[in-house]
This record gives sequence, C-alpha cells and structure tokens, in this order.
Amino acid sequence: MNLDHPEFRSLVPFLGKSDTRAMRTIPLKFSAMEVAKIHFDVGLGEAPRVVLPRYDCYLVMLYLEDAIHCDVHEDGSLAPPRFCSQGSICLIDLQGGAAVALQNTLSSIAIMLPKSLVAEVADLSASGLRSLRCRRAEPDPVIANLGTVLLSLFDRQSDGADAILRHIGVALCSHLLQDSLAVPAVDKEPVLSLAREAAAKNYIRANLSSELTVADIAAVTGLSPNHFSQAFKKVTGRTPHQWLMEARVESAKRYLSEHRLSLKEVANICGFVDQSHFTKVFSRTVGVTPAVWKAKLVN
Repeated sequence: MNLDHPEFRSLVPFLGKSDTRAMRTIPLKFSAMEVAKIHFDVGLGEAPRVVLPRYDCYLVMLYLEDAIHCDVHEDGSLAPPRFCSQGSICLIDLQGGAAVALQNTLSSIAIMLPKSLVAEVADLSASGLRSLRCRRAEPDPVIANLGTVLLSLFDRQSDGADAILRHIGVALCSHLLQDSLAVPAVDKEPVLSLAREAAAKNYIRANLSSELTVADIAAVTGLSPNHFSQAFKKVTGRTPHQWLMEARVESAKRYLSEHRLSLKEVANICGFVDQSHFTKVFSRTVGVTPAVWKAKLVN
C-alpha cells in the first residue's frame, strides 16, 4: 500500500494537536503502520477530549510520563479516571472508535497497527492467533524499550530510520501476539508504588471541591477500592478519607491566610458540606476553630 493511498487513514488529525509528529511505513507487504509522538498540554481544571474514529486497527499508547484520563461513554458521561504510569501501555481496538477526557498533560507514543498488519505478522508464526488482547494501564518493559528506539528515530534524517521502523513494526506485532496467548499476571500485593501514591494525592488535591469517593480515587491508581484503601493506609498511616479531610484543612488554611473570604465561602471552595462541617473538621484537626485560627494570623 502506498502511504499516500486514500485507504491509509492517519490518526494524527484526531489527536488534537497540529504539531504532532508522525512516522509511517509498511513493515511487510501491504499494510501500513503509523507512529506518532504526542505532547498534549492540559491546564489545571481543563479536561480536553480526544475522539478517535472507527477504524479496523489497534491503537497502542505508550506513556512517556504518568497520565490520568477518563474513558468517555457513548452518552458523553465519563468513566472513573484511570492512572497510567510511565512505561505502561494501553492497547485498544478502534473498531467502535474511542474517546477519552484528559485529566493531565499527555506525553506518549501512539502506534496505529491495522488488523491487516497483525494478520500479516501472524501468518509468519504458527500460533494461529490473529487478534490482540486489549490492555489497560499495564506495564510492558518490551514495548517501553522499543519506545526508546522509536523516540530516537524522530530525530533521524536518514533512510536507515525507515528500515528500523519496519523491523520494530514486525517485532511489536509479534510481541503483542505472544502476549495475547499468555495469562496476564495479577498483582495481589496491597502496596502502593510511589507513582500511584502521588497520583492519588494529586487527584485529591485537584478535586477538593468535589464529592470524592474512595472508588473515584482508587480508579486513578488502577486498583480496586478495597485494595487501594488497604495499600494507602499502609503507606501513609491514614485512610483515604482522613487524608482527604486533612488536605481540605490545609487548603482552607491557605484561603484563610491569603484571601478575604467568609468562612462559608472557604468551606464551599474546599469541599466541606457546609460551614458547620468545616468548623468541626478544622477544630478537630488544628485544635482551634477557623475563626480563632484566622484571628491569630491577623494579630
């Protein structure tokens, strides 16, 4: 297939950034692949959506930095946020299209693998498997290492880069086909990695005014609510709810000291149920009421 042929459909225009860089090649006989380097800045409070069309291909996303995003349902509602650590991947089937709402800056490599290319590579093996297992926020050292090579290719200006890209395409499809035959390992140890702990805390701080649940916070880390609660308490010495309340109190202190807001306004901004709830939690945590604490600052 010629890369300028109308049958080749690039995903770059749908990634939301006109400066996204992409490489394309035909690894074997007919089917083309595309690799795009993405850096999508997301400001505080923003949640831009990336909508990808229906296409008979798989999309592999390798995260170069920790990322948080929500799947967008067909009715436009958002699924709970998902935390994808640096070096992890998501692999989705675009047969039905896909849409996500970004919760922070996305820095990644996006690889488009048409199913016809996967079939070509599958024909070279004796496994008989011609489809890939969809994956969500899973670590994959092999693809992470291939990603390092792909990043270097974006800076090359030689014909050799295309040859390397073709080999990577075949190796990537072969690896994913073998992975689809294996039973994925399940981590049952209730311990948070530093990345997951940071993701949970950052998500709490960014959403203090929302009615957060343990399930909401757990989804950011990719763990079940029960697993997350046990691991979070083991690491921090506090339950997620206790840490949330303390974060709201710390935020309230900043507003009390930096802004001329009423106690009711501070309570609302920091996510407390009402002023009475704010006073009760603040007093229990700090030892004095918000009014007394603010008065001490003034004096």
